[in-house]
Amino acid sequence: MLYGILSNESEQYRKARAELHRAEMALRDQRERVAELRRLLPLDTPVEDYLFHEGPVDLALDGPVSEIRLSELFEDPAKPLLIYQYMFGGAQKDSCPMCAMWTDGFNAAAPHLKQRLNFAIVAQGEITEFRAWARSRGWGNLRLVSSAGSSFKTDLRFQTAEEEQLPGVSVFVRSEDGLLSHFYSASAIMAENEYRGLDLFTPVWNLLDLTPEGRGDWLPSVRYDQS
Repeated sequence: MLYGILSNESEQYRKARAELHRAEMALRDQRERVAELRRLLPLDTPVEDYLFHEGPVDLALDGPVSEIRLSELFEDPAKPLLIYQYMFGGAQKDSCPMCAMWTDGFNAAAPHLKQRLNFAIVAQGEITEFRAWARSRGWGNLRLVSSAGSSFKTDLRFQTAEEEQLPGVSVFVRSEDGLLSHFYSASAIMAENEYRGLDLFTPVWNLLDLTPEGRGDWLPSVRYDQS
């Protein structure tokens, strides 16, 4: 069923819209097929219980800073743990603009996500610096963690030997006996010079694609002129 049908549409428009609708339905089916294939991934890749650093729940405070393990990010052990690999720290001295845009959305969605999963944002930068950046963005709904000093990012290939950061997500599960397994990771970089792997993590790209001009070469900024 098509919506938004106008009585004065041309025959050319109606035919083109019908073809587009068929393509949109096929895309939906393909997305569901991809999700099904992802769910079939075996849970047979163990991971170590990495050591991280975390500040207090109150984002306004800088301390105390605690050492925590990957296993401790499972607030509910029965639920999977989704980690967003934030580009901040190492060779990435300033926040990635796209990471900031994505995380703005995660902060709003966090109460919904917590119904089905454990969720954390992990950056290589020192925890006090990362929290100061998060405070300037108002990310009070998120669990913010630093992987500084650990091989977590490097092992999962979200950090190069030169400490260049890469954006992405990683999903882990914890079995009843406490064993940790890696389930899935994905990056925005799907191929060389191709950065479309995480488009669905924000509505921004998809909303722009609804317009006659599309997204074009638009990229987000960390800050916008508020005047």
